[in-house]
Amino acid sequence: MLDADTGLLKTHPQPALGDLGRYYESDDYISHTDGKRSLFEKLYHTVKQKALRDKISLIQRFKPGKGKLLDIGAGTGDFLVVAQQNGWNITGIEPSEKARNIAKGKGVRLADALQDIPSHSMDVVTMWHVLEHVPDVEAQITELKRIVKPDGVLVIAVPNYKSHDAIYYGAYWAAYDVPRHLWHFSKTSIKKLFGKKGIDLLEILPMKFDSFYVSLLSEKYKTGKMKFIAGFWRGLVSNIKASRNFEYSSHIYVLKNAKN
Repeated sequence: MLDADTGLLKTHPQPALGDLGRYYESDDYISHTDGKRSLFEKLYHTVKQKALRDKISLIQRFKPGKGKLLDIGAGTGDFLVVAQQNGWNITGIEPSEKARNIAKGKGVRLADALQDIPSHSMDVVTMWHVLEHVPDVEAQITELKRIVKPDGVLVIAVPNYKSHDAIYYGAYWAAYDVPRHLWHFSKTSIKKLFGKKGIDLLEILPMKFDSFYVSLLSEKYKTGKMKFIAGFWRGLVSNIKASRNFEYSSHIYVLKNAKN
């Protein structure tokens, strides 16, 4: 379903709140495991290490003084481990018990819920491919506004349904990931949804690796096979097209909390 005002796509029908957890229990849900069973998973974790360093560099470009960082949807905690190593005071939130236990084993401090975070207490809040999972997106943005300091920074990464790989694969596009992904975003929808809450968009950055990762999974969903050459080619084509129209497979949005 499309919201004509914001350009936000909504998965319809959405699963009942009580059923959401069971869709994350599979060992194939890679962000909730540290598995390296297959070549695909090994490649994922290799690229992930560079991505973690890039994420820290990005955050420190906007908040060089460091401070308190909250990562919502912390998964197995790898991003927060690297952030802590770089001098950040870290906290994570992760609903999956399996992922929480892995993160705690790495020394990551976790809060039980967003409601437990004091108002205007965080210098930076990150959500790496998490906003698409929350049951109520507008309520989530209201909470983000509450917990981040005045002039604090939000870093939100989400798939882009207007990318070439999304259009090419259609219903087989892996980043739709229904029913786990409840919402699907474009640049317009992010700007409008956050703008309504008094949060300003500072910068949009591409996540170029995502086109390859998503295209490989999409090939598997479409054909039943992990076609590395076809997936790599489609990811490359997607990035080339995006270099002209800036519609990458996924974007990182850097936003700033306007002073109240």
